[in-house]
Amino acid sequence: MTRTGAGGGRGPRRTFGPVILLGLAGAGLAAFGGSRAWAAADDAAPPQAVDALGSSAVAAGSGEVPLAGALALVALACWGVLLVTRGRVRRLLALLAAAAAAGVVATVVVGAQGVRQDVRDAVAVLGQGEPSVGFTVSLWLTGLGAVAALVAAVLAVRWAPSWPEMGRRYDAPGAAPAAPEPGSEASNLELWKSLDQGRDPTT
Repeated sequence: MTRTGAGGGRGPRRTFGPVILLGLAGAGLAAFGGSRAWAAADDAAPPQAVDALGSSAVAAGSGEVPLAGALALVALACWGVLLVTRGRVRRLLALLAAAAAAGVVATVVVGAQGVRQDVRDAVAVLGQGEPSVGFTVSLWLTGLGAVAALVAAVLAVRWAPSWPEMGRRYDAPGAAPAAPEPGSEASNLELWKSLDQGRDPTT
């Protein structure tokens, strides 16, 4: 890797590894927690009630919020791509990662009570009366991971210009400028000589 960023000091450059690791770990933790139930009843529903009503009520009150897991995966993907990009693209990816992480935080804050009520309603339909419903550890893991990913993304937006970048030799072959064909310079020289002598080189 080569180091770039004329205005960045050595301090911000040294943050590359820690901030990337924090972003990846936070987004990964949020994706893990967001794919699991955030609320659960203390007592399981009786099997006879589930057999009578089917699994639709249980599925509706599963306590899961798919949006949180999806946004966390977006943030995780942004961190993966950010490692191999440079310049403005890197900063735009950091902004997208921050937006996705902020979306997960908002989902946790807004959706926490909602999933708790969904589980309570689903268990009540199955004949449990007023169940005691609590949050699972997955909710806290999602929130903690999202906050960590958001902090890392904000720092990345600030410090990305001074971070080391991959050298040009790692670019795709098609991205390299085409080399001039052999003899092209000589052909151009002959063309100019013909024009200077008053001859039309196209004839």
